[in-house]
Amino acid sequence: MGNLQLKSTVFGGTLFSTVANIQPHDVYFTIIMAVIGAVVSFFVSLLLKWISGKL
Repeated sequence: MGNLQLKSTVFGGTLFSTVANIQPHDVYFTIIMAVIGAVVSFFVSLLLKWISGKL
């Protein structure tokens, strides 16, 4: 049971120390980069599908 308590303590400490250091600017930047990545990925997959149809 002590092993579970140790894991919980380490996980909780890591989580709370990370959350306390995240700035709103970082969250916005991450969201914007994820949207850009998804859009680029979508268009590249369409382009590759179009190219493979031409071959």
